[in-house]
Amino acid sequence: MRVRPSAGLRVTALGAAVFASGVSSMGLEILAGRLLAPTFGSSVFTWGSVIGVFLAALAAGYWVAGRRAAEGASRGALVSLLLVAAAYVALVMVAAQPVVGWLATLPLPDRFAPLLPVTVLFGPPTVLLGFISPYGAELMNSDGPGDASGHVYALGTAGSLVGAFGTTFLLLPELGIAGAELVCGLVLVGAAAVLTAQRGADDRVTGRLDRYGRALSRALPVVLLLVVAFAFVGATPVGGSVVYQTQTEYQQLQVTQEGEVRTLYLDGAPHSAMDVSDPDRYVFEYTRYFHLPHLVREDPAVDRVLFVGGGGFSGPKRYLTEYPNATVDVVELDPAVVDAAWEYFEVPDSPRLTVHRTDGRRYLRETNRSYDVIVLDAYRADEVPYHLTTVEFMRLVERRLAEDGAVVANLISATDGPASTFYRAEYRTMDRVFGQVSSFPTSNTGSLQNIELVATSGERRLTATTLRERNRLRAVGLDLSDAIGNYRADVPVRGAPLLRDGDGTAADLVASQVDRRYVVERTNGSAIASGTPTASSSLTAP
Repeated sequence: MRVRPSAGLRVTALGAAVFASGVSSMGLEILAGRLLAPTFGSSVFTWGSVIGVFLAALAAGYWVAGRRAAEGASRGALVSLLLVAAAYVALVMVAAQPVVGWLATLPLPDRFAPLLPVTVLFGPPTVLLGFISPYGAELMNSDGPGDASGHVYALGTAGSLVGAFGTTFLLLPELGIAGAELVCGLVLVGAAAVLTAQRGADDRVTGRLDRYGRALSRALPVVLLLVVAFAFVGATPVGGSVVYQTQTEYQQLQVTQEGEVRTLYLDGAPHSAMDVSDPDRYVFEYTRYFHLPHLVREDPAVDRVLFVGGGGFSGPKRYLTEYPNATVDVVELDPAVVDAAWEYFEVPDSPRLTVHRTDGRRYLRETNRSYDVIVLDAYRADEVPYHLTTVEFMRLVERRLAEDGAVVANLISATDGPASTFYRAEYRTMDRVFGQVSSFPTSNTGSLQNIELVATSGERRLTATTLRERNRLRAVGLDLSDAIGNYRADVPVRGAPLLRDGDGTAADLVASQVDRRYVVERTNGSAIASGTPTASSSLTAP
């Protein structure tokens, strides 16, 4: 029969261990999603892989520890588990990027590809953390197994809450991924040190100095390992082309430069680009299409323009240049994106430019302004803010348009085949609200691409001939002949759903695109593919 130490000391030390395991396991789970996003995106498949692997690893740890707890549970075992898990976190800090990069090259379907790196990087430490609660329940001096289990579940859940909220709202915004990983590792080491010190206190022949010395001797090597790993990650360049990178509240942001072209990547997908030798030149083809409203509207004059989604401010900058009487409002949810645009993409300090750091739908709901042109540029290839896609949202947009106003929605989808459902559903949704909707794909390939949907409240259907004539006569600021060549007046919507608030259909449709590569056409005839932002991302247009 096991002789148990006194209840007071044991509960404090064991409680610290169980609480720490909850903090770190949930913190690592959130970090796993952010770490994978630049390579695999932030789709439901990425987060589903993360959640599934963590649950499976914890279940495996619980099951094995439960079977071994009666014989194997001890404070020494808990200390070892915590320290080994912390050491593995240090390994993750150093090896995560090369491991993810290598595993991403394996020939797996895109929707299943995140499973492997999550399992390799986070499966082992999560299994070890799964041992903590069963061992803690076995060692607690309680009135029965129900009391011990309830105590352990409460402490573990409280730790998970701290890990979830602390990582999301404090660690990631302030310290980034590597700093948050360091904190998770140090939490585990701290719990191991508490257990070691109190274990020494139970030995009456052990002096106070000796027991704290023992805790220090066991914790210090792992602390040094974590610190060295953190320093290594901070000192190792991600790549020669990376100008700036940070982990924002919403996504990983990177600014790269290849030759004269500077590109903004959000979670590994290209969002804006600028030619540093000619900042007013459009680099991505789709940004030129933002001027199509000046051909579609009866009156080409522009007084007020709204961009929902800022990115590198390519569209807003050119509007300020080409239309000296126009004022431009930009709504961008992520403050770090705005800061990066000002720092690296030469956004002018103009009294005609106003930036609103808020959600696009909230802004449109609260403002009383009307706009000649509204550009919806907040969509992504693997994830969309579904509340910006629905009938209800489009009705709100329509109410904010001037009498002859036009809206441009920059979608990322395919024009044909199974991956085109989101495009056709959004076309149907906008057609329900607006009098006319026209489609302007940016590529003739079957890849995911930028497709511009241009809508107006008027009932008149414009022909390609009329658009070409207006392109010739009107001072739009650039030649849109190529865009007119891709004009589609009627899009088949049979079988495509109508997007409405609350049904989440848009997210499901975008998830179906994960297996397809997203290619952004450049104005020089080349293209750039989504993925990790390196020189290898560039390719010749098909």
